[in-house]
Order: sequence, then structure tokens, then C-alpha cells
Amino acid sequence: MGRQRGSGTPSEHTDTGERPGRTRGRRWRRGVLALSVACAVAVPLAGAARPRVPAPPPAVLAPPAAATLDATYAANRANAGRAARMAAEHGDRGRAAVDRALAGRQLLSFDGRGPGLATEVLGDLAHADRIAVLVPGSDTGLDTYGRFRAAALALHERLTREAPAGTRTAVVAWLGYETPGTVSTTVATTGRAEEAAPGLRDVVGDLRAVAGQRPRISLLCHSYGSVVCARAADGLDVDDIALLGSPGTGADTAAGLRTRARIWAARGADDWVENVPHLGAGLFGTTVGFGTDPLSPAFGARVFAAGDGGHSDYFAPGSTSLANLTRIVLGESRAVTS
Repeated sequence: MGRQRGSGTPSEHTDTGERPGRTRGRRWRRGVLALSVACAVAVPLAGAARPRVPAPPPAVLAPPAAATLDATYAANRANAGRAARMAAEHGDRGRAAVDRALAGRQLLSFDGRGPGLATEVLGDLAHADRIAVLVPGSDTGLDTYGRFRAAALALHERLTREAPAGTRTAVVAWLGYETPGTVSTTVATTGRAEEAAPGLRDVVGDLRAVAGQRPRISLLCHSYGSVVCARAADGLDVDDIALLGSPGTGADTAAGLRTRARIWAARGADDWVENVPHLGAGLFGTTVGFGTDPLSPAFGARVFAAGDGGHSDYFAPGSTSLANLTRIVLGESRAVTS
């Protein structure tokens, strides 16, 4: 998920007669194999330790449109309220508190079952000229929703402050898929992203249906979320796709994503993703790793500055990355710094 620095001394390469690249590749494969075996044992046990929280099935909704938006919000608020009561009866006060808070917000979708799914809108979606869709990475669910929402709030506040007069903005926090765990076998493969991509395409279609005018839509894709965006990108009706702290996309080049959208990429100076190899290796009948580094010239993205932040700092208030993301969403590409 970043470039691997050279490992091993020159004498080591001389003694073995192997090229450094081959050595790194073999170490990467061995490391992935060891991690996969460990996770295959540890992750199911960790999941078994926490029973799934009961919740009602999602609300039945009318087709998305500006005229049905208030009814959609009301139905999902009611569903989140029922989920909060069921979680409280189950004894899960943390989940009950999250569901209760969501019951007071603008939700395009909500499913309190299991890890939970939600799509929250900040702003006036029906009249927005600029829409940003945040796509999260690993370890994001209703139990950790607060940190994801904080990113959406920070962006919404800055957009509201910096949008030109007459330009209306909205931010959509799309927790629309079951994200992989950071320590799991799923985080190093495209499986979850392939499952999530149709839902992301659907929500973009819903946004187009709700906003009667033609708004500018940007996908801001963090970490594993960039793999999801890449899987959904082919022919997707969006204007910009920003890859933040990306482990790679599975495509060799930005052109390989087959989208009319402008592709942006950034990585903070203290983001640990830089130290993970950008490789793809066959393992147990699947491909592990996501290939070309989106920041490399070979990939061909528009690389922009993200400052000194770490993997979770791209939406930090006052940060260089948030300033540039705001400019991308507003369509002010010439003001984006590199």
C-alpha cells in the first residue's frame, strides 16, 4: 500500500545471487501468507466474541427523487429509532447511542443489522450544485461511525465557508458496504470492493435523480475505499475521483479505470501506507495487493499536496489536504496545490 524501500544489504544480494526486486517480492509473498494464516485463525475468533446486534430490516422506500426525499429521511429516522431501542434491549448501549443519534439526521439509507450501514446527507441535497461523496476504508461501521462523520462534517463546514456566493453544497457520508478489518484477509484483496461497487454506482444514480439540476459530484475515497471507487469507476457519472492514502486501485493506470472523471491522488507525509508494497501476487486462488502506486508518474493521476498528516488526517480541520479537497469539490482545480 505504498512503495517498499530496498531491504537487505548489497552483500546479501551478492551471496544469494538474487536481484533485490525478486527478494522483495518473495518476502512480500511470505509476509502476506503469514498474515493470511494468522488472520484466518484470529479474525473468526474475534468476530465470534461479539454477537451481532439485532435491528429491524431496512425501511421500504419510494424511488429516489426530490419529491420523496423528506419521506425517505423520515422513514430512515424511524427505522434508526427502532434499531436504537432493539440495541438497548440487547444490552449494547454503545450501538443504541449511535442509532439514536442517527435517528435525528438526514439518512438516505440505514441498516442497523450486524456492523451496520448508513448513508447520511449533510446539507440541502435537492438543491446542491456541488456534492462530495465520502467513501470510507477499513474498520468503519456504525460502532466507529463517529470518526467517519467527523470527516464529513469538517468537509461540509469548509465547503459552506468557501463556496462562492450562490453555490450550494452537500456532503454524503456513504457507509454503504461492510468494510474489511485492517487486520484481516479481506483487506488485501478486491473482494469487498467488488461487492461494494454496485451500491456505490446506485447511490451516485440516486444523487443524480434527487438533484434536479446537474450538480458536480466528487468521490473522495480513503484507503480501501479507493479500491471500491476504482471498481465502480467504469462509466460512472462523476466529475472527480480523489484517492486518499490509497493502497492502489488494482488498475495499472488512471486511464485503466475507464472513467471521464479526473483522477486525483494524495498521501500524507506520515501515512504508513507508503511503506506497504505496491504489488499484486496470486495467493489461494485470488490476487493479493492492488498494484501500481496511484502517486507514481506511471499511474497518471493528478497528485496533490496532503501535508504532514497520517493515514487518518486527510479531513483534519485546517489541514493542507482538506483545503485541496475543498477546491476539488468546488471545481477549482487550478487552485489545488501539489
